[in-house]
Amino acid sequence: MSALTPLIKTPNRRIALIAAGVVCLDQLTKALVQHWLGAVGQERIVVPGFFKFVHWQNTGAAWSIFRDNNTVLALVAVFALGVLYFSRHHFDVRTPLSQVAFGLICGGIVGNLIDRILEGHVIDFLYFYLQQRGGGEIGFPAFNVADSAICTGVGLVFLLSLRADRKPKEPESAPAK
Repeated sequence: MSALTPLIKTPNRRIALIAAGVVCLDQLTKALVQHWLGAVGQERIVVPGFFKFVHWQNTGAAWSIFRDNNTVLALVAVFALGVLYFSRHHFDVRTPLSQVAFGLICGGIVGNLIDRILEGHVIDFLYFYLQQRGGGEIGFPAFNVADSAICTGVGLVFLLSLRADRKPKEPESAPAK
């Protein structure tokens, strides 16, 4: 029996532990970006023409939609966390994979919410792109650990719901005469 066993005995504790891990990893990586890259806008090429670390700020949501709405998006995040918490009984959190999904989503929301409150924007630092022949880049929007956790968690929820829909239904027993 490991030292963590008492901490992770219930689904809610497992979800909280996963969420806390996501928040810690997210905040650690963002602190490293601020330390190593310094000022906003700095970049370090890792794989030329494909991937670089950047220090960008985002006051919007995914793909910078709703730009300059940091306060509104922080309130939306708090509301989303409340909805997730109070509707958690509607999720099938009996399986470890669904607990991971729920923990990833909650941890990702909290990670970005911390940025919105403390920094006034979300710190994005992972940037995948393709270098064009004539110069310039075509890139996927920069993202962070929290964004990855949210997307992975939502993807798992979709996969789990597909799997649940495909399970054969048990035949109903005929009423007794």
